[in-house]
Amino acid sequence: MVSKRNSPGGAMTSPDPGWTDPDCPVARTLDLVGDRWSLLVIRDAMDGARSFTEFQRRTGIARNILTDRLRKLTAHGLLVQRAAPSGRRQEYALTDAGRDLFPVVVTLRQWGERHAFAPGEAHSTLLDRNGAVVPELVPTSADGTVLDAESTQVHKLR
Repeated sequence: MVSKRNSPGGAMTSPDPGWTDPDCPVARTLDLVGDRWSLLVIRDAMDGARSFTEFQRRTGIARNILTDRLRKLTAHGLLVQRAAPSGRRQEYALTDAGRDLFPVVVTLRQWGERHAFAPGEAHSTLLDRNGAVVPELVPTSADGTVLDAESTQVHKLR
């Protein structure tokens, strides 16, 4: 999938014939990061992974798949490759667009805490810099009303 970047914020331009559903932001996002390995690479980059070796160690991903995902995430502007501080190797860092996925990763984490573990089953916990558990992310309207699937609607173009 080839896409053009046209702004510092990383907006994509011109519909790509490879988009699953060109008018749907959810479908386009899934086309970019919707596979298991891409989101785990993003998750680990948010948690400080920088090198190919670190990503592979943390995820257990096969080298060829990791190479593909790092290339894809870099090509789509979610990661940038740069010289490591030592100058001897390359490392990966999140771009603004990659960091913008933080609420997505947190929401997936919180969903998993509620639905992917048995009651009382141990799991990792996301803490803020003060050591407190990150509160649940809940979408709200401009007036503060909690939003859900029943209280929202999609305005379709066609």
